[in-house]
Amino acid sequence: MSLYQIQNFINGKKTNGSGAEMTTLNPATNTVLTKGNESTAADVDAAVKAARAGFEIWKATPAAQRARVLFKAAQILRDRNDELALVETRDTGRAIQETEIIDVVSGVECLEYFAGVAGSLAGEHIDLGANFAYTRREAVGVCAAIGAWNYPIQIACWKAAPALACGNAVVYKPSEVTPLSAIAVAEALQEAGLPDGVYNVVQGARECGASLVEHPGVDKVSLTGSAATGAKVASVAAGGMKAVTMELGGKSPMIVFEDADLDNAVSGAQMANFYSSGQICSNGTRVFVHESVADAFIEKLIARSKDLVLGDPEKPDTQVGPIVTKTQYDQIMSFIETGKKEGAKCVLGGHAVS
Repeated sequence: MSLYQIQNFINGKKTNGSGAEMTTLNPATNTVLTKGNESTAADVDAAVKAARAGFEIWKATPAAQRARVLFKAAQILRDRNDELALVETRDTGRAIQETEIIDVVSGVECLEYFAGVAGSLAGEHIDLGANFAYTRREAVGVCAAIGAWNYPIQIACWKAAPALACGNAVVYKPSEVTPLSAIAVAEALQEAGLPDGVYNVVQGARECGASLVEHPGVDKVSLTGSAATGAKVASVAAGGMKAVTMELGGKSPMIVFEDADLDNAVSGAQMANFYSSGQICSNGTRVFVHESVADAFIEKLIARSKDLVLGDPEKPDTQVGPIVTKTQYDQIMSFIETGKKEGAKCVLGGHAVS
């Protein structure tokens, strides 16, 4: 099968979207990886209806059987680690030295973890003297999941694993920027024995996501994205009384005190700010350094940063690859210019690398 295709996965089958053409580019070369079509509201409706039918089967499946499916899907993905890592590198621009050891691996570990949890989900017995009460843990229903572009296959697994372990059905929309690996997750789950309709994929941008969140057949919404998008999704979901889970990035400044080991601190700052080309929710965002060691810290950071290997993300020695899209690149450059206007001093770089 070709991994370079933009397709939906609805009720156990790959289908083409009915909407406008969409394209995914290799950020390193700016060449087209593949083209496909966005999902319309009708495509989303078909996926949600398939999920509803699949949910009725899956929620009645014993937890031990659900666990076996997740364990098997995890192994299928683990066996395909190298080819899927290359897909992620070409789709996101992130270095192959990262994707080979992080993306599929962390997604698989999540599937395995929740496979182990599935059989332990239990209610409570509450003693009320002559009476008693008890609680049951029941599946929510159809879960709409919307992913981000920086770690596509990892996020797809992160959203699928807990939902499926608990007996829910999923309709997943990957980012339109990095749409390729979601189908690989769907096919691994199907090969592992997941019933048709329990895990579906719809491709598209904002309109597709809006149709999914607004759909009356959706019971729960999970989003990984920006705070601005999260606010809109939460507002729409609230109108339908849908439970919402948001992962909207982070602001995680690093603090270097005067008694810090500066070599270690520089290593931490580089990892926090340059890993995944800085495109990660746990990015350091800022580094606050005690004024007494600031000059020494900056000097060491400049020297070490000059040694970073930038370039073709498919080469094993490359540490920093390209930015995922021109839009993101332009935003970063605008932040640099804003910093200069506000009095910041650029001590290294600040321009495109040839």
